[in-house]
Amino acid sequence: MWKTVFISVFFILLSLVMSSILIDRWIRLKTAHHIYEKIQFLPTRSVGLVMGTAKYYRTGVINQFYQYRLQGALKLYKSGKIKYLLLSGDNAQPNYNEPRTMKRDFIASGVFPRDIILDYAGFRTLDSIVRTHKVFNTNNFIIITQRFHCERALFIALYFGIQAACYAVPSPKKMLLTRLREVLARINLITDLYIFDRQPRFLGPLIRITTTSDTTKKHLPKNSNFRIQGDQTKQRQYNLIDAKLHKPQQKLH
Repeated sequence: MWKTVFISVFFILLSLVMSSILIDRWIRLKTAHHIYEKIQFLPTRSVGLVMGTAKYYRTGVINQFYQYRLQGALKLYKSGKIKYLLLSGDNAQPNYNEPRTMKRDFIASGVFPRDIILDYAGFRTLDSIVRTHKVFNTNNFIIITQRFHCERALFIALYFGIQAACYAVPSPKKMLLTRLREVLARINLITDLYIFDRQPRFLGPLIRITTTSDTTKKHLPKNSNFRIQGDQTKQRQYNLIDAKLHKPQQKLH
């Protein structure tokens, strides 16, 4: 009897592992042609969707996922690849506001406030992608995030018929735990889309991103280096924001 149970459990686990691998591979292959790592090959679009995350780890150290996303978005904005920054993130708690934190840092970098739009209901990747299309009336936009996140975000976009591209920014070096979490997130994504037909938590009225005159050139600081305190012993430089560091936020996803 125990032998039969063991064999059954083994094949169930094997099936789950194989399914996870196949889903992961499917999402990667389906989205590969829509991901760009070099700006010169990236199509020019009006809106760049910056995917929110916490600015700090729980230890108080700067979150490199956040840092690289803002660096990439600023680079696209300065190069003229995008005109507007749609900042989408979580605002579910009074003391945690991803879009507002990003906005402060972008303005400190020289981005015009009129070129920034906030989406406070980007609770999940699905919410951010679908709301950009349905609430902000945008079908052609550039997603700005890490490559593994690009794949999942683009898979959602393709499922809903959204013509998005993704600019893949660098990822931190230590990615094993993140990669494992991503595999689970992809399984959850497939069940959300193909079984539960999941939709954004909130939609709301249409918000049009107004077109401003292109005759006004963007003047951003040539030297936008700033130094942050990574820990008590060393500092690191990032080519992004000449801004004050705000109080660490406790949530991270």
